[in-house]
Amino acid sequence: MENRPAPSNFIRNIVIDDLNSGKSKEIVTRFPPEPNGYLHIGHAKSIVLNFDLADEFNGKTNLRFDDTNPLKEETEYVESIKEDVKWLGYEWDGLYFGSDFFEEMFNRAVILIKKGLAYVCDLSAEEIRQTRGTLKEPGKESPYRSRTVEENLELFERMRNGEFKDGEKVLRAKIDMASPNLNMRDPVLYRIAHASHHNTGDKWCIYPMYDFAHPLEDALEGVTHSICTLEFEDHRPLYDWVVRECEMDNEPRQYEFARLNMTNTVMSKRKLKLLVDEKLVDGWDDPRMPTISGLRRKGYTPEAIRSFVREIGVAKSYSTVDAQMLDHFVREDLKLKAPRTMAVIRPLKVVITNYPEGEVEWLEAENNPENPEMGTRKIPFSREIYIEQDDFMEDPPKKYHRLFPGNEVRLKHAYFIKCHEFVKDEQGNITEIHCTYDPATKSGSDFTERKVKGTIHWVDANSAVAVDFRLYEPLILDEENEDGTDFTSNINPNSLEVLQGFVEPALKEANPHDKFQFFRHGYFNVDPKHSTAGRPVFNRIVSLKSSFKL
Repeated sequence: MENRPAPSNFIRNIVIDDLNSGKSKEIVTRFPPEPNGYLHIGHAKSIVLNFDLADEFNGKTNLRFDDTNPLKEETEYVESIKEDVKWLGYEWDGLYFGSDFFEEMFNRAVILIKKGLAYVCDLSAEEIRQTRGTLKEPGKESPYRSRTVEENLELFERMRNGEFKDGEKVLRAKIDMASPNLNMRDPVLYRIAHASHHNTGDKWCIYPMYDFAHPLEDALEGVTHSICTLEFEDHRPLYDWVVRECEMDNEPRQYEFARLNMTNTVMSKRKLKLLVDEKLVDGWDDPRMPTISGLRRKGYTPEAIRSFVREIGVAKSYSTVDAQMLDHFVREDLKLKAPRTMAVIRPLKVVITNYPEGEVEWLEAENNPENPEMGTRKIPFSREIYIEQDDFMEDPPKKYHRLFPGNEVRLKHAYFIKCHEFVKDEQGNITEIHCTYDPATKSGSDFTERKVKGTIHWVDANSAVAVDFRLYEPLILDEENEDGTDFTSNINPNSLEVLQGFVEPALKEANPHDKFQFFRHGYFNVDPKHSTAGRPVFNRIVSLKSSFKL
């Protein structure tokens, strides 16, 4: 799965052409997140695309934090992003912060002012919006557009020195207020923000806008191919204008691709932050979140995520991917890696009345029948065991092949048992099953006298380890990608079910992030947040089967 050749896509073809033509001598890409939240599965698509391209052509990939907005950015997010990129299996060649270039950006803005291509404007943000015009009507020039170069240089320096309040002045590019592209109608390049920055502290009180900072950062880092999502396609003329008019030695080129959309999945950091802030989830790493840290905690593997991203490919048009496709790659990755053990999620006690009291037998079982190299393990078996509640019915329908009065089933890795009695409490709930076993039917023996149709799993009641199971369903109910204004109305109230059950005794000391396949239940991961010594908590990663077809 990991060794398949790199799929072709239009960006990869551009890179090949640029190398063959000599337009690019070396490929330099970058992954440039803003540190204002945790990364999600959509960012994984960009990470894999940028790093894979550079790796394939012996190039370089930088990790850069676009930290030009001190009001939303935090060191916590910086560290989480680093961790996520490393966990996905990538190492960056250069580590940069946009704020590392603040002095250089200021100097480049001065170049624009001296060329008569930027001016200090006193209009408020609302006034700028009102005078920008529409797609059908040109904008209106600012009354401050005619300020002299000398006046603009003086005012811009005073902005830097902190002489004005937030919003009192901005620096705008002087381009074309009648341009059919609204982004070219004298966009704001700098705004005033008296706020402490996570990286530069209180050194600056003016900060560059993204559309000004981003192309300069790419140029200063030596990026050759600046790959971003389609919403920035209309910004490309401004990107090129900034690089050209700021007289950058390196001229990166911007290319756009369709971002990842998935069913039942929120793909907005703003909305994900709202879920965290409103305590609708258990933090950024809640296993129901599409964040990379949430997927990691749930039990997804980096190999599965990389394979998923490579399979969906890179295109110019938007589409929505079925979230079950990601689950498919998790199953494919874990089926040969995860030990297969038994766990009872909704326990019902069974007493084997003809089994000797006080005796314990150790049965042998394969850890993974599809991967013999994983060896075998010993499982204790005694007079009392737990089975699943839904593996017994007092009055079963036709074609029910599990346990019911008078019926015989096979215990996985053990013996045939036959039910002859059951016990109910005062409310009529079945609390205990009484069975007999046939010693001649031990698993692995040559017993062929009779067959049974049902096989059920179990754990030994005397040595089983009590654990919590956390079962997840999609956090978002509707099948469409969230686009509504109040997406919280689509939150699934049953997205998490916590159950108390039992696992084999060998799992008592399971470590955080250890993964297992529980017979009939699915793949599970030891939760690193809620597990305690001797009491692991298991997150269900995915069920064993899905209707999804690749």
